[in-house]
Amino acid sequence: MNLKLQSLFEMQNELDRRIERERGLENEDLVDKKILALQVELGELANETRCFKFWSTKAPSERSVILEEFVDGIHFLLSLGLILPYDVPQQMQVPELVQENLVDAFLKVYEDLTILKNNREDVNNYVTLMEDYLMIGRLLGFTSEEINEAYLSKNEVNHSRQDQGY
Repeated sequence: MNLKLQSLFEMQNELDRRIERERGLENEDLVDKKILALQVELGELANETRCFKFWSTKAPSERSVILEEFVDGIHFLLSLGLILPYDVPQQMQVPELVQENLVDAFLKVYEDLTILKNNREDVNNYVTLMEDYLMIGRLLGFTSEEINEAYLSKNEVNHSRQDQGY
């Protein structure tokens, strides 16, 4: 999976600046709130995959629902990259499968978020977080094209929500 990020960062930047301007948040430090938001989105994604629900026989949600939840996390991942004090990567090559299962992959991203929270200055922490988050997408079978299309669609929804006072 090779995800080209430049246009996604640009779209996310436009949405973030709009929200900050309209909510009077231009001078706020939003890093911890965005980290928490990504943790929540990660939990929602895990819930839709049901990968940890060993006690249940219910099937995972539809692929489209899981993809939408995955892309919700991409929004906050990009948003974090835009406000941290370094240049963000413009393209990301997801390495070959490192995590053997979704549970391990989810736990690794939670760990990465804690490391990033405690050390914002090291760009490598952000790159590792992004790679590990995209690894979840790989394990779920999403292509770069699917992620990109779903991001574009959800970005439009997010702008529409702002128009409606969400």
